Amino acid sequence: MTRLDVGGVLRRVFAIYIEQASVLMPAAATVFVFTGILSTLLTNAGAGLRFVALLISLIATTLFTGMVVELVADVRDGRRDSSAGQLLRTVSPVIGQLIFVAIVAGAGVVIGLIFLIVPGLILITVWSLVAPVVVIERPPGLQALGRSRELVRGNGWQVFGVIFILDVLIAIIAAAIEVAANAAGTGVGIVVTVVLGVLTAPFAALAAAVMYFELKGEAVASPVLESDPFGRAS
Repeated sequence: MTRLDVGGVLRRVFAIYIEQASVLMPAAATVFVFTGILSTLLTNAGAGLRFVALLISLIATTLFTGMVVELVADVRDGRRDSSAGQLLRTVSPVIGQLIFVAIVAGAGVVIGLIFLIVPGLILITVWSLVAPVVVIERPPGLQALGRSRELVRGNGWQVFGVIFILDVLIAIIAAAIEVAANAAGTGVGIVVTVVLGVLTAPFAALAAAVMYFELKGEAVASPVLESDPFGRAS
């Protein structure tokens, strides 16, 4: 059984983020500008709508992870061969499946977090690889949930550790920036929240993609950008 190296996963996540920012940022903006504004408005509208806002955020994250897994698959040999547009188009055949699985998994996680906390955290961990499974393996129905659980089995604490460390780092940065933004007014706060979503979303998506390949025994090489800033492969 493959043992996940938490430190190694984190190093690869940050390396790919830095090297492939020119691809990750436009892709993140495509998903999170609209959903980020909508989630923020729902959250500010009242406590009763926070459930819907959280579910929207989970669905958006799953969709974006599906996009990012193709990028990680592409750079596993240490270079990127596809442009940003090509990487985004590769997820279109499974976008319906990603949304379906995201709604089911998101609802389960939200319910678990609201009522019992620990079951929600367990589901976040065992279902963290559903997007890579859908994009790469394309199982029918909800079989991606079981496949993700199978891949995580035996590495639950390591997978949770990666998720926890990234969430803490992002939360600290986001909290510091949002406090300053909210002091400037609601409108500025919404803009900053959306921008933070675009900038930080790639971390969770990259982590899921890297862990997927690592747990399958397919190493992810340290990325070396071989194309120009406009996404044209060399």
